[in-house]
Formats: sequence, C-alpha cells, structure tokens
Amino acid sequence: MNREIELRSQLAAYRAADGRETAYLARMKELCDSVAKPCARSTYTPGHFTASAFVLSPERDALLLILHGKLGLWLQPGGHVDDEDVSLLEAARREVCEEVGLRELQLLEPVPLDVDIHDIPAREGEPAHQHFDVRFLFRAPTRAVQAGSDAKDARWVSLAELGNDGLVRSDESVLRAVRKLRA
Repeated sequence: MNREIELRSQLAAYRAADGRETAYLARMKELCDSVAKPCARSTYTPGHFTASAFVLSPERDALLLILHGKLGLWLQPGGHVDDEDVSLLEAARREVCEEVGLRELQLLEPVPLDVDIHDIPAREGEPAHQHFDVRFLFRAPTRAVQAGSDAKDARWVSLAELGNDGLVRSDESVLRAVRKLRA
C-alpha cells in the first residue's frame, strides 16, 4: 500500500472528538484529493502533511515533550515526512528517534490519536503555509532520552502536571491530546 492510500485509510478511520477536529479532518481529506503529493515538503498551498508522536512513559503516567528549537514551546516530537518514509506512522517513529533517540516504540492505537492544522510563518526560502499534522500514540520502552535534531531539550512531564499552573509552556493542541489521554 502506498503512503497516500494508507493516509486516506487512517483519516477515514479517525473519529473526530469535536467540531474543530471535524473541520481539520475535512480539510485533510480535501488536501489528499487536491494535490499530487500531499506529503511533499514543497507543497505550500495550502500546506503539507506532517507526522508526530505522543509518547507515553513505560508506566503510562508521563508524556515525552521536546523543547522545540525554533518555537520555544514544549511539544511532542514530530516533523516533515521524508521521501523514504513508507507511511506517516513510520515518519512519526523516525522523528522520535531523531529528536530523542528512542527506538522500538509500542504503537498503542492503530488509528491516529489526534489531528491538527497549524500555521507556519514564512522563513527564508519558504512562504507561509500550514502543517496538516497526523499524530500517533506510542509507549516508550524506557525513560532514557537525549535531545537531538530540532530539540533543545527533552523531558518526561507527568500527565497530571500538564496544563496545570503553567508549569510547562506548550500549546493548546498538546493540551487537547493530554485531555484525550486522561479520558
């Protein structure tokens, strides 16, 4: 199965939690149908798919977050889909390995945990565009991590701590996923 067919299958299986996700899902399906290479980093109008991973600790009580080098926020590992990636799921696994060194992640759900569309500002050589992020849920085999790639730092954050008292500066999409994990 090719990457785009698998992506369509994953989007078809995904159940939106609310109106915002329903709108994201519709836009993602539209992107699949409207461009030849929806995962290509060079697709800027309106944007392209990315893949990320919500990684739970072995005990499932903490979430792995990285301090994103460009955004200065604590986010889940993730990024662009490379030509060599056979699927978005494998792109998410690769990004975790590159950003924190974790391998042999256990996939906890066959369908994505979350979907999100977010704006990316213009930078040298790239116009403003959007990332259509498909997010998978994994369990780590160990808590041993080391920041690398786009990560300035990496840490495990208690699920109970996330979103309380502003202890970790993140964004609403991460907190939305945390609410799903708590439910």
